[in-house]
Amino acid sequence: MPDEALLAGLMTGDPEIAMAFVRRFQHKIFGVALAVTGDIQLAEDIAQQTFERACRYGQVYDSRRGSVRTWLAAIAHNLAVDTIRTRRTVPLEPEELAHFLEAVTRTPERQAIAEETSEELRGALAELPREQARALVMSGIYGMTAQQIAEFEKVPLGTAKTRIRAAMGKLRASLAEQRRTGHE
Repeated sequence: MPDEALLAGLMTGDPEIAMAFVRRFQHKIFGVALAVTGDIQLAEDIAQQTFERACRYGQVYDSRRGSVRTWLAAIAHNLAVDTIRTRRTVPLEPEELAHFLEAVTRTPERQAIAEETSEELRGALAELPREQARALVMSGIYGMTAQQIAEFEKVPLGTAKTRIRAAMGKLRASLAEQRRTGHE
């Protein structure tokens, strides 16, 4: 069952769907909470609160802003950070500050979005004609200029530029289509 369908089913109050929902996301949510808090018991409490909020606010989920997994990770992360802030009664030691700053700035929603985007990008890149994909990778990953690509590929400069431009257009269209159709 797709994640969005499970979330919609969660709103119905069906205990079987609720159990399937929790089982699908429990490890991710607990991991996010544990990464931020460093406390197993606290992470368990935050995971529970995350699922309670998902039940309460599931109707406001917007698939255009990210996947269900990303939405839940953001809820868990925000709850964990808020919990740490409210429980801190003494100043942080410098060693602890680095861990806290990393937990706050390297958010799981950013990581989840990056993972989803990487998968989408790899899929879209695989659909490109080989010459266009090579030109795009040489340009985007290796930072080669169109002139350098033309020399490396032994093609005219105009051909190299056309390959890069065509690849970018197709890649943009493919990613837009994937997002519009729900990452299928």
